[in-house]
Amino acid sequence: MIDHISLAVTVPDVSTDFYAKALAPLGYAVVMEMGPVRALGAAGEEGRKAAPELWLVPEQHPTTIHLALAAASPQQVDAFHAAALAAGGRDNGAPGERAHYHPGYYAAFVLDPDGHNLEVVCHDGPVEPVPA
Repeated sequence: MIDHISLAVTVPDVSTDFYAKALAPLGYAVVMEMGPVRALGAAGEEGRKAAPELWLVPEQHPTTIHLALAAASPQQVDAFHAAALAAGGRDNGAPGERAHYHPGYYAAFVLDPDGHNLEVVCHDGPVEPVPA
């Protein structure tokens, strides 16, 4: 239902590099540039062209947010986490089930260069056995 979101960033080149690398495991790439404003998108099913979904917009003092993106599998969550850390993100929650949200909620969290809490989640992750 959400068409796109704008994320305020202090240094567009740094954030573009980070997001392009961190979200590559989900199929995201830079799809549009308008001066310092950049947009990333992921190609959809049946070869649908990638639409600009995540806009990176320069702002001197951005207010940090929590942004959660969907993954198709726990393996994509793991790949995102590794790619985001390699791109300079700071770990804010290693990949794993968060059963307190619901069984099978498999997610990882990384802080981007501006401190935004970027989460990638799969709702059909492995369900850990309940301790006896």
